[in-house]
Amino acid sequence: MAKSFFDTTVCQKLKNGGKVSAAWAQLNSNVSAEILAEAGFDVLVIDMEHAHTTLPNVISMIQATKGTDCVPFIRIPWNDIVWCKQALDTGAYAIHVPYVQTKEETEAAVRYCKYPMKGVRGIAMGHRAVNYGMSKAEYFPKANEEVLVIIAIETPLGVDNIHEIMNVDGVDGIFIGPADLATSMGHLADPSHPEVQEAIRKIEEAVIGSGKFLGTVAANAEAAQKLYDRGYGIVYMMSDVGALARVAQAEVKKFKELNK
Repeated sequence: MAKSFFDTTVCQKLKNGGKVSAAWAQLNSNVSAEILAEAGFDVLVIDMEHAHTTLPNVISMIQATKGTDCVPFIRIPWNDIVWCKQALDTGAYAIHVPYVQTKEETEAAVRYCKYPMKGVRGIAMGHRAVNYGMSKAEYFPKANEEVLVIIAIETPLGVDNIHEIMNVDGVDGIFIGPADLATSMGHLADPSHPEVQEAIRKIEEAVIGSGKFLGTVAANAEAAQKLYDRGYGIVYMMSDVGALARVAQAEVKKFKELNK
């Protein structure tokens, strides 16, 4: 967590049009999570959709950010009330909802993430988000407004419905999943295809300047900066898995070249 139990500085920066840095945590490791947090990333994005991350390990990964200014976001496996509830109760500052395609699906996602009367999230007194009951007076009154809901657009139908999706009350940001979008358009893992780039531009034109922040992924900080310059608010610019794989491959390649 941040230095106070529920410090929404990073979330407010995003909502106010600022730029924040983010890294994927996909190794299901509190150690790699701690390294990324200590490195200075604003956001740690804990991946439960495509990583083998379990809820107990989510908690240990979030605990690894304590004492830093890095805050935890969670990409849940699916747009589901149980996943939203359990992820929020671990203390997530934002929920990244994958594969949303319609206004109705978006409205459901928002309801799952909000306490009544804005939603259907259940109240409990002893989970981690309320500091095991010790910070419930601080958390409950502001959770509906300050916990972010990020909707991921990853299909042509989602692109077609972008205006309806982004204008649902309670949506804070839109995330473009370029590889999934490309694949769902028939261009397997190829976001560079002109048709995919046109779809991405359609989303950008709708979201940038609308008061909602826009996010996506990038290979590194240099690639991320080009996106920030276009108006993106958050870019997931590295992952613990990807960084380790790249370094390992590079060192093995050097070894083989030196020992031909």
